[in-house]
Amino acid sequence: MNTSEIRFKDLNIIHITKPNLKNSYISVNEDSKVVLKTSRVSQRYIEGLLNEKEIWIRKQLFKREQNPPIKVNLEDEVLLFGDIYSVDADEASELRILLNRLRKPTQKNILRCYDGYYKTYALSYLTSRVKHYSDIMNLDYEDIKLKKMRGRWGSCSSTRVITLNTQLMKLKKEQIDYVVVHELAHLVHMNHSKSFHSLVERYFPDSQKIRKELKNTQMPI
Repeated sequence: MNTSEIRFKDLNIIHITKPNLKNSYISVNEDSKVVLKTSRVSQRYIEGLLNEKEIWIRKQLFKREQNPPIKVNLEDEVLLFGDIYSVDADEASELRILLNRLRKPTQKNILRCYDGYYKTYALSYLTSRVKHYSDIMNLDYEDIKLKKMRGRWGSCSSTRVITLNTQLMKLKKEQIDYVVVHELAHLVHMNHSKSFHSLVERYFPDSQKIRKELKNTQMPI
């Protein structure tokens, strides 16, 4: 693997070359850095790909500029329900316990403590919200799974298993509830049809507003 920086018009692109890569990928990370991953290809191919994806790249950069992620100071602060708390607050008691147990306080280990904290909090809070709305919507699910996910807030399988992202605990409570209702609605409609959205709006009238908020949300560490 080889990493270099290339210039495309006014943009600096991080180019990662992986010889065994079958396809090419472009992404814009949380720090608004554009990353291009390819196998060994020609400069002409790279320029053609960047020209083809330029509108998409600039759109993603604009979205990140308009909606910067919330920053927290690791070991001093924690983001919970859309608000930043001190680690000395009651809400962060479980996190303090995990941090105090660390023998090697590297950033990787500290982030693991945060992940563990969110998973513990999610086990209680998200489970209760799913039960709350499943009772209101009169819908039965088979199981609830909680895990950290990068690409989605939640999912619902054909076997009626609801999976929720533990990072939901960083969002506002109304945003969390929307995701819960959204996934429960998939127990009836395994798609995003008009009927599906109508069902969501029946129990969550502000669904369009919240959906737009989540689409533009950048998840902090």
